[in-house]
Amino acid sequence: MPTPAPHNAETAGPILGLITARGGSKRIPGKNLRIAGGKPLLAWTIEAALQSRLLSRVVLSTDDPQIAAAGRLYGAEVPFLRPAELATDTSAHILCVLDALDRLRDMDGFAPTAVCLLQPTSPLRQACDIDALLTQAAATRPPAMVSVNACTEHPYFARSVSATGELMPFVPQNLAYAREQDLEPACFINGAIYYNTVESLRKHKTFYPEGLRGHLMPRERSLQVDEPFDLHLADLLLSNPMPSTARSTGCENS
Repeated sequence: MPTPAPHNAETAGPILGLITARGGSKRIPGKNLRIAGGKPLLAWTIEAALQSRLLSRVVLSTDDPQIAAAGRLYGAEVPFLRPAELATDTSAHILCVLDALDRLRDMDGFAPTAVCLLQPTSPLRQACDIDALLTQAAATRPPAMVSVNACTEHPYFARSVSATGELMPFVPQNLAYAREQDLEPACFINGAIYYNTVESLRKHKTFYPEGLRGHLMPRERSLQVDEPFDLHLADLLLSNPMPSTARSTGCENS
């Protein structure tokens, strides 16, 4: 087992960079190993995590031996395979995070103060995004922080569809004529980075405890791969990146 890196002076203690990648995927079979920009989707997240200045270790949790082999190839630690019961469509993600914390503690005594959860479905996220969020978390000391984007379509204009096909307001409507510039800014969780203190994870068993804060990421580095179209778009962007999505640890063009 590699010797864990000491925690950076900019953070309150060791931070585990945890990448979760299970083998089963219904919408995109074999998603985590599908090629995007000339590499497996998984590789982009491992490389970003390894380039971070503030993560103490980068560990991959998977149930799949092929994903484990790819993880090791690109530099992640894979000290265990996740139990099958924690890698189903219905298993709670929080349980595989707690499982990883328990295993690392029992295997070599590693006890981070926080976890930075990184999912392979955000291949455009870069090391600078990880470090910017962790720096903000160190300054504000919340129990949890997630990466967010500004809503491109304000939720005030969202509608649900009734059983009869009528469009109904999704949120209360209190303006006779709503202009987006008059509405309170809104954001959504983009799925790229989840930061939680271990104390909060063990106590509340959620990624979204009271006191949750957000870190704003640029839209162009926030693509989430959930559908085949998203994978195609990721391949295009990673193969021919915009200046602000080109791989850079400093994200000079943010």
